[in-house]
Amino acid sequence: KTKTKEIYELAEKISSLDFYNSLAICAIKNKYCKPNLNTFGNLRIKNGRHPIIETIEAERFIPNDLNMSSDQSTIILTGPNMSGKSTFLRQNALIILMAQIGSFVPADEADICIIDKIYTRIGASDNLALGLSTFKVEMIETANILNNATQNSFVVLDEIGRGTSTYDGMSIAWAVLEYICTKIKAKTLFATHYHQLTQLENNYSGVKNYHISAKEIEGTLVFLRKVESGGVDKSY
Repeated sequence: KTKTKEIYELAEKISSLDFYNSLAICAIKNKYCKPNLNTFGNLRIKNGRHPIIETIEAERFIPNDLNMSSDQSTIILTGPNMSGKSTFLRQNALIILMAQIGSFVPADEADICIIDKIYTRIGASDNLALGLSTFKVEMIETANILNNATQNSFVVLDEIGRGTSTYDGMSIAWAVLEYICTKIKAKTLFATHYHQLTQLENNYSGVKNYHISAKEIEGTLVFLRKVESGGVDKSY
């Protein structure tokens, strides 16, 4: 009884030591780099990797770069299904999170601006027992982002508008993207199959188009899993 406080304090110190020791072991084992944190709004990740997928994927993981300056807030990412768009979105959110908790990160180099919150709208889920369809869940989560994200936030949006008709969905995606890049100006990765959205690069200087490369070889689609500049003009 008399040593309760000391025991709690010791347990807290041991848990902290175990936490940082685990991060160090993971960094050495997986060849992570020490990130630099900046307050200038620059986000540069060289050869970033997904910390989980790279350890379980049978084939060699293909690393990718991310470059966003204080003036460039939005990336529209296009490409076929299963090409690696979602992986790219998630790996960059994880790298930012890891850097800000004091961890080394899965990349060759990383210069990361301070982020206040990470917002994501990824995947399809519903709660029919509460009257929430997949589309309604998507819209609720999207509205939460639009109402709470700031210029210092990192936003990851994957396939906004897919839960409704094509033209309604594209209109929603266009409006959401336009609002984020003109009003909120948060750093945003926006993956979409609506290749029409790539027109926004011509309308706003802060928007840049990128795509996950793929090739059609004798009728077979081959995923190269490399992020390259420019958009695509068709779906597969």
